Amino acid sequence: MSANPAITAMLDTYHCQSEQEYANALREIMQNIALLAFSRTDFFSHAAFYGGTALRILHGLDRGSEDMDFTLLTANDTFDLGKYSTELETEFKSFGLHAMFVKKLKFNSDNIQSGFLKSNTQAQLLSIGMDEEMVRYFHPQSEIKIKVEVDVRPPEGGKTEIRPIYQPIPFSIRSCTLPTLLAGKLHAVLFRKWRTRVKGRDWYDLCWYAGKYPQYDLNHLEMRARQSGDYCEEQSLTANMVQLLLIERLEKLDLEAMEADVRPFLRNPKVIDSWNKEFFLEAFKKLKNI
Repeated sequence: MSANPAITAMLDTYHCQSEQEYANALREIMQNIALLAFSRTDFFSHAAFYGGTALRILHGLDRGSEDMDFTLLTANDTFDLGKYSTELETEFKSFGLHAMFVKKLKFNSDNIQSGFLKSNTQAQLLSIGMDEEMVRYFHPQSEIKIKVEVDVRPPEGGKTEIRPIYQPIPFSIRSCTLPTLLAGKLHAVLFRKWRTRVKGRDWYDLCWYAGKYPQYDLNHLEMRARQSGDYCEEQSLTANMVQLLLIERLEKLDLEAMEADVRPFLRNPKVIDSWNKEFFLEAFKKLKNI
């Protein structure tokens, strides 16, 4: 069965040379189709796209991203991500692909509702036009899994906009603005509970912002930090305080662990060869609140 022309056109932009590059391309193609499916429903009347995948698809972030993150425009504990499963699966079928959406049951009171888009890797790679000889290197039971998360109790102050996407066909979605996105990234860098893993991807993204879109929404950052319980002072958060918090966080970092986390997501791993504490300090100076 020949691949859908729109999918072939998307795949051609990747210039894949290896099995892993094909798998990464498949994941990103699936993310675009999922966004298209959501755009055909009322989803973006209630929610906005944010996170690393939003940066890659909408603003050209040069690293891969596994998950798809969304935030509701207003808090709603009755929001049901599962009601979009039929539209998601139908959209994939329209492009000659197969994916199943499974909503994850919540067993706690956190503010994230999630689900997974799942597809058999071999079958999907054949559907997008990968050579059969290369497909056989993947285990027959291996799956591509894309986590979809929605913040159903978002902090106040976030701003959104309508953004176009041109593949697999032209359509539009609602996304958080860049200053709101950077505020969310700063919150992750400063306050993410790492446990045993350092999230080097957060720090890579922060440097990307510093070089391209360095303005952040300080008020939204404060609202996020207060909601998460990480900032409880009576005085308002200031840009100078953000700088001091970044420096304090940097002092505790394991740079080797950071590099190991982000390296698999980079098409050119050499871009992080210059990482050291002085590099990050210079990046911090470029960040400005709006």
